[in-house]
Amino acid sequence: MRRPTIADIARQAGVSKGAVSYALNGQPGVSEATRARILAIANEIGWRPNIAARALNGARAHAVGLALCRPARFLGVEPFFMELISGIEAELSARSYALLLQVVGDHEAEMGVYRRWWGEGRVDGAILVDLHLDDSRVPQVEEMRMPVVVLGHPSAAGSLVSVWADDRAAVRETVEYLVALGHRRIARVAGLPRLSHTAIRDRAFDDVCAGLGLDACPIVHTDYTGEEGARAARRLLSSPERPTAIVFDNDIMAVAGLSVAQEMRLDVPADLSIVAWDDSPLCQVVRPPLTVLTRDIPAYGAHAAQRLLALIDGVEAEPLEDEAPRLTTRGSTAPPP
Repeated sequence: MRRPTIADIARQAGVSKGAVSYALNGQPGVSEATRARILAIANEIGWRPNIAARALNGARAHAVGLALCRPARFLGVEPFFMELISGIEAELSARSYALLLQVVGDHEAEMGVYRRWWGEGRVDGAILVDLHLDDSRVPQVEEMRMPVVVLGHPSAAGSLVSVWADDRAAVRETVEYLVALGHRRIARVAGLPRLSHTAIRDRAFDDVCAGLGLDACPIVHTDYTGEEGARAARRLLSSPERPTAIVFDNDIMAVAGLSVAQEMRLDVPADLSIVAWDDSPLCQVVRPPLTVLTRDIPAYGAHAAQRLLALIDGVEAEPLEDEAPRLTTRGSTAPPP
């Protein structure tokens, strides 16, 4: 887990460290052919200039990185990430570590950020979130040999240390509760289908619905925004086989779904039951307050930070199965009409 240095370039190029310094800084003293060879080697091994010269003396940056591949406007209204970051920050600040945060547009940009941070000595490790199915970031991060902890199921994390929760158990508890109330037509408004945790929840939902003999249990995928959540709810509630219960993959979409139900003159919970994944103040202040799948999100972030700091210290860290989300019933669920 050592960053590339000028000495590494010099050894591969068969020249002195002084010659490497001349070449990298655009100074005279080396031939153009040697300069080109040195620059090519530097690029190949991922060397980056370290403004604070940390990589030269082995000192730590005392910072960890988190790049989020989500629209910046989305983060402003998404309580999950704010709570997650608060938990990470609480653990890091206790060790005098900083969190370096950047919003990116895609995975290619995200990996570019991690390579730059790691190569320039700006971070000592990173936290990887929103695992995709066959996530291309995982082998790239493994190759970088940077300390990394993944928030996501081990099945998609490769050799990286992961922190995750049992979403399957939470889905089963929710559907079984709704069936116990008498619901037979249950729908799910899910997140992005390419996300690993969405796929896990999809499979769990299909399995438990089939196991309980439910016939019509549609899943509608969205981008997690309130607009998409409202559109999905309107589509489901306008169908001939209108569901009597809907489970939403986040609180923003659930609140939007509640607004759509009221717009369509449906009473919640008399005509429609609603369950939201992850609790927040939003779920508690609306009327009726929403039944939720709740968990300690700050603790989730803190547990990831703890394992990352252990890796940075050279201590072997084990994957952690965190506390599973639990169902908290409120006023938005009741027996169907």
